[in-house]
Amino acid sequence: MVTSGSTLISKLPSVGTTIFTKMSALAAEKGAINLSQGFPDFPPDARLLERASRAILTGNNQYAPMAVLPILREAIANLIERHYDRKVSALNEITVTSGASEAIFDAIAALVRDGDEVILFDPAYDLYEPAVTLAGGICRRVTLMAPDFRPDWQAFSKLLTDKTRLVIINTPHNPTGSCWLAEDLESLWQAIASRDIYVLSDEVYEFIHFGESAVSVHKHAELLKRSLVVSSFGKSFHLTGWKVGYIVAPADLTVELRKVHQFVSFCTATPLQQALAEHLMAEPEASAGLSGFYQQKRDVLRNALADSRFTLLPCSGTYFQLLDYSEISDLDDVAFCEWLIDEVGVAAIPISVFYQQPPKAQRIVRLCFAKEEKTLLEAVNRLARL
Repeated sequence: MVTSGSTLISKLPSVGTTIFTKMSALAAEKGAINLSQGFPDFPPDARLLERASRAILTGNNQYAPMAVLPILREAIANLIERHYDRKVSALNEITVTSGASEAIFDAIAALVRDGDEVILFDPAYDLYEPAVTLAGGICRRVTLMAPDFRPDWQAFSKLLTDKTRLVIINTPHNPTGSCWLAEDLESLWQAIASRDIYVLSDEVYEFIHFGESAVSVHKHAELLKRSLVVSSFGKSFHLTGWKVGYIVAPADLTVELRKVHQFVSFCTATPLQQALAEHLMAEPEASAGLSGFYQQKRDVLRNALADSRFTLLPCSGTYFQLLDYSEISDLDDVAFCEWLIDEVGVAAIPISVFYQQPPKAQRIVRLCFAKEEKTLLEAVNRLARL
């Protein structure tokens, strides 16, 4: 019998409340402009909201099929073919999940066994390591260095062992805003081709890239045969609160993935799936304008801070901009973000929390520019005074 004096041994002893929750709570408490957590402050397409309302009111409120609503799986397959010229099996290779986070968690739980090693690229999204730990795996890390945060493939190759089971990649990259090049995917493939290693490609910002077309595992004929590619409707349609994502993988990997998915969420909200399917069919190019839409917001932020004491790092994708504040303060980035909220009234995210071992003396914070222009201008005007 468990008594009140029993000691619970945590499976995640080093994990606390996420930095996103902390900074958003501080921003709300202090009345600061919140450029920390990555969510838009503007509404999604009204037509999509109308479709969701109609789906709820017309009876689409019971369980959907475990993997995906049939109408949505066809719409996703068509989306992938249009954007990537890749044909996938709508029935056997597409699984809709309750957010991209669930997709990532399911994939890791399905593939990683006790003692398996998983390679991450630091700074890495904070979900990856806890999911690997819960699966019994061990994380090995390659550090990406400012200002361009490009992968060091020699360092990567040195981490490969007979225990390496999975590599997690993320492009366009959160938190740095960097994007991989086609040569990076080829270098990854050359390094793992002869080994029994899988790839989990987090591509939730796939339609938010600036300049050349975004690189995707969908476009690499060899990698896609052993990869799971994660996407997010929340990021693509400004609907982070809907928590609808999907994952595309070869049929054999999908079988294993769905074994986990059915016991995590079983299925994702039926009316939301119905609404997204109808929207994709009625507005097939809805995501095509995302890059230009967010590039304009990025440029508003960058132009307003161009003459400030912040150094703006390159931003090739996502809706995040990194700022080096070395000329302004010697505080570490967590303390600097707390100071920004208290003294400047702007909330940012310290990027040290994305590393296992942050580079010494690095002074960089992340801003989210998925905001109304008036919100951005008020925030950057405050920052530009520093």
